[in-house]
Amino acid sequence: QVQLQESGPGLVKPSQTLSLTCTVSGGSITTGYYYWNWIRQPPGKGLEWMGAISYSGSTYYVSSLKSRTSISRDTSKNQFTLHLSSVTSADTAVYYCTQASGAGTSYYYRGQGAQVTVSS
Repeated sequence: QVQLQESGPGLVKPSQTLSLTCTVSGGSITTGYYYWNWIRQPPGKGLEWMGAISYSGSTYYVSSLKSRTSISRDTSKNQFTLHLSSVTSADTAVYYCTQASGAGTSYYYRGQGAQVTVSS
């Protein structure tokens, strides 16, 4: 069974860059044909897909966040990382990493989530 675990700071100041890492166990992030996604849920709102990196290393981003988002991976550590720049209070959310068959909010497995608050 695949397990995912998010890690990173719980508090980020406005205008800074938020970086979260997802560590995967029980399966390789390079195994075809899985996609490794980042999704988030702001308080009182639904799930929002942010972006994904595929088994081959291709990246995909939601258009509304594309200018501020990047996803990278470290295959030696079986990890993938989200970077979100110029954060504001609107980026306060629970962030999840997931394994899925494609890019989006549906998933096979999901991490427990990481609460990130943007505040000075």
